[in-house]
Amino acid sequence: MWPANKKVRVLVVDDSIMARTMIAQGLGKHPNIEVAGIAINAQDALTKVGQLRPDVITSDVEMPGMSGIDFLKKLLPQYPLPVILVSSLNLRVFDALSAGAVDFVRKPEPGQNEAFIAGLTQKVLSAAGAKVRRAPVAPAPMGAARLLGARPAMDKVIIGLGASTGGTEATLEVLKRLPADIPGMLIVQHMPTGFTQMYAERLNRLCQMEVREAKHGDEIRRGLALLAPADYQMRVVRSGTRYTVSVQSGEKVSGHRPSVDALFFSMAEQVRCKMVGIIMTGMGRDGADGLLQMRKAGAYTIGQDKESCVVYGMPMVAYNIGAVQIQASCENISNVLLRQLSQL
Repeated sequence: MWPANKKVRVLVVDDSIMARTMIAQGLGKHPNIEVAGIAINAQDALTKVGQLRPDVITSDVEMPGMSGIDFLKKLLPQYPLPVILVSSLNLRVFDALSAGAVDFVRKPEPGQNEAFIAGLTQKVLSAAGAKVRRAPVAPAPMGAARLLGARPAMDKVIIGLGASTGGTEATLEVLKRLPADIPGMLIVQHMPTGFTQMYAERLNRLCQMEVREAKHGDEIRRGLALLAPADYQMRVVRSGTRYTVSVQSGEKVSGHRPSVDALFFSMAEQVRCKMVGIIMTGMGRDGADGLLQMRKAGAYTIGQDKESCVVYGMPMVAYNIGAVQIQASCENISNVLLRQLSQL
């Protein structure tokens, strides 16, 4: 937990003078943030970080000379600092998150600077004190997870998963350990507009089940994981024994769109078959109240543990209010889930 009376010192890294100025001036207006310095590129940042000792770094992804990804690979082994990416609509942002960045924001469209700064400010404050995950130098290849097989009980299970800060990689860690015929999954990950389709495509490439961005009316079925689109709420709709998803704009729930609470509350209300709720790393409490309602409705509930969370916020609140039946590390959540499914 970041001390309330301590300002968050930020190093702003961007090769564009306009972007640097906008970000530095915008962040500097917040009473709890101090802009410790600016860097014109990644190499400049590497020379300054030891001297300035920032608490958080904001960094462009695409920079001349050394990319944001290479910057992270050089920075984090020596200075494990929270890095927030400032990215255009670019698939490489996920490579940078895999390299150890904790979160990202999308570069603003014309006329959106104020909203951009507000979002970045919140992420800087959330990232202060976050646990930085260092990517392994050479991840061990994983074999295909054992299929669950033709078990009718598996056709009558729905799994909901919600995450925020640090969740893109944490969710991947869970999904890549699950079999191709996993019961239908619904995923809410807080993410800027435009990135959810690319993220779903990335999960689809790296995991054994089919993963795609949800569309209104999609049927929930085995072997398919549906990701809520950015800026839309995803909820479960029951029609007899058939389940589909509603994907609509609507109001924010618990401050978010998509919201984990919106999904979890709908599951608690609509689902009449077996269900599992999983809440993972993230700031705040989105999903905690919904998970509690799921548990009261008979769901099996799992929360990511403190040690493996980038930010132990959402899972902590869920655990504290009694919504979580079992806590597990990011790497072990899949085992806990599969063990529970084997008992059905």
